[in-house]
Amino acid sequence: MTLHELSSLPQAEFSRELGAIFEHSPWIPARAWAARPFADVDALHQAMMRVVHEADPAEQLALITAHPELAGKEAAEGTLTSDSTSEQRGAGLDQCSSEELQRLRGLNAAYRERFGFPFVIAVKGRSRYQIMDAIEQRLHNERDAEFATCLDQIGQIARFRLDARFAA
Repeated sequence: MTLHELSSLPQAEFSRELGAIFEHSPWIPARAWAARPFADVDALHQAMMRVVHEADPAEQLALITAHPELAGKEAAEGTLTSDSTSEQRGAGLDQCSSEELQRLRGLNAAYRERFGFPFVIAVKGRSRYQIMDAIEQRLHNERDAEFATCLDQIGQIARFRLDARFAA
């Protein structure tokens, strides 16, 4: 489907088509629909990120908590979305040794305990070692800064997904 075709869809279909761009959060494309038509992927991404930034803090927190922990329970149970599965596999998180998995799960738990939400990072182009190092570094941040960082990372994830979907 082209961006032109996407822009011509009714709101419900538009939301369904883009429902996987933001993890379990179809309300984002539903609200961005009003900004149609989209000249390019940049315009679409900007419209959706405007929705994210204008959302109230409870909605933003729900967006962050919709993301799975890296190599966490969902990955072990095979219940990740197809995009998350592919992204985590691309970062080598499915190849962690038992020691690496223990370290990653411990970091995830420490992060969630400190901030009250899961660690979110755009894993594309990063190794599992870089991801674990990033968790350790970000554990030193203040909650508000980390909340904003998660939203920025979600924006990067969304952009990667849009680029893959609408690659020329």
